[in-house]
Amino acid sequence: MRIGLVCPYAFDVPGGVQFHVRDLAEFFLAQGHEVGVLAPVDELTAELPAYVTSCGRAVPVRYNGSVARLTFGPVTSSRVSRWLEEGEFDVLHLHEPVTPSASLMALWASSEPVVATFHTSNLRSRAMHAANPLLRSSTEKIRARIAVSEEARRTVVRHLGGDAYIIPNGVDTRRFAPDGALTRWSGTPERPTLAFLGRIDEPRKGLAVMVAAMPAILDAVPGARLVVAGPGEVEEISSALDPRVRAATEFLGSVSEDDKVALLRSADLYVAPHTGGESFGIVLVEAMASGAPVLSSDLEAFTAVLGPSPAGRTFPVGDGAALAAAALDLLGSPQERARLRDLGLKRARSFDWGVVAERVMAVYETVIEGADHSPVEPALRAGLLGRLRWPSRGEV
Repeated sequence: MRIGLVCPYAFDVPGGVQFHVRDLAEFFLAQGHEVGVLAPVDELTAELPAYVTSCGRAVPVRYNGSVARLTFGPVTSSRVSRWLEEGEFDVLHLHEPVTPSASLMALWASSEPVVATFHTSNLRSRAMHAANPLLRSSTEKIRARIAVSEEARRTVVRHLGGDAYIIPNGVDTRRFAPDGALTRWSGTPERPTLAFLGRIDEPRKGLAVMVAAMPAILDAVPGARLVVAGPGEVEEISSALDPRVRAATEFLGSVSEDDKVALLRSADLYVAPHTGGESFGIVLVEAMASGAPVLSSDLEAFTAVLGPSPAGRTFPVGDGAALAAAALDLLGSPQERARLRDLGLKRARSFDWGVVAERVMAVYETVIEGADHSPVEPALRAGLLGRLRWPSRGEV
C-alpha cells in the first residue's frame, strides 16, 4: 500500500504528534508498505529521514498552552500539491487536519481517500468553533476520523460534528523494556529517584506542582532527588527554587531518546503533575513500558491511560500536598511500587505499535474499499473494523 502521512508541525522539533507520525511511518515501512511523510521543518538544514519531504520553514505560533511550529502560504501550497501528485497514494492520512498548516492544505488539495487523526483536547477552542463553517466543505472529504482519546473525540464532535474511532498513540514497548542496567540516575532506598519529563517553562506540564511537593518529600526522605528532563530556561527556573529543593534537583535539559529511556528505567517513581491541556498521556505509557511506577495527576486523559485497574496512582490536579503524600506512601512501600510496575508493564502492551498500527491499517483498508465510514454504523462493528474495538471498562 502507498501511504501518505502529513504532519502539521515542524518535524525536526520533538513533539507528540511528530513522534506519532514518525513511529507509524517506520512501522509501516518495516511491514513493506511504501510510506511518504510531508511536514514543515524548523531549520531548513535539518537532517530528515529519507521518507520525509519538507514543505517549508515553520514559524512558531502559541496555541493551547504551548507553541506550535506551523507553515502556511502559497509556497507551502505548491509543495503540498506537488508531493500529492508525485506520491500517487492509496490513502492520505492527515494529522490535525484543521490546524492551519500542511495538513489543512493537503486536505484542500487531496483527491485520495482521506483519513484524519485528531490529537488535541480543547473543548473551548473558539478558533475551531469559528472556523467550522469555513472548513465544513473540506472536512466532508475526510472518509474516516480517528481520535487519540475520548477527550480528543469529544473535541471533534463538539466543533466539527460527526464521530471518530478512538485509536490511541502508540509506543515501541520493546525499546523501553527494562534491562536492569544501572545508570547515574539509578536510586537506592536512601536516595530514591523521582523523574519528571516535559518542557519546564510550560505551566501545564506541572513542574511548579512537583517542586511545591518537594519540601514535604525531603522532610521525610532527605536523600530523595528529583531529575528533570526537558527543554526550557533552566537558570530562570532553578534560581527561583527553595535552596534545599534546588540542591535535590538535577536539570538535564533536552535529552536524547536513549537518555530518556535510561532515566525512565532508573526511576523509583515517575511523576506526571500536568495540570491540563492533555488529550493523551504518551509519557505515562513510556514510563510504564520502562518499568517505572507512575504517579500522575487525575486528568481524565491520564486516568484513561492508566486503565480501570489502575496501573498507577493519581492525585488531584494541582495539589502539591496530595502529590507529596502519595509519593511518600509509594516510596515507603516497595511492594506497592512492584505491584504498579507489573500492572504498568502489562498495561503498556495495549499501546504497542503492533496493536495500534493494526487498527490504523484496518481504517485504511476500509476506506480504500469504499465501506461506509461512520464509526457508529452497526455493520462496521464486524469484519475489518472489529479489529478497532478498544478495551471496555474492566479490561486491561
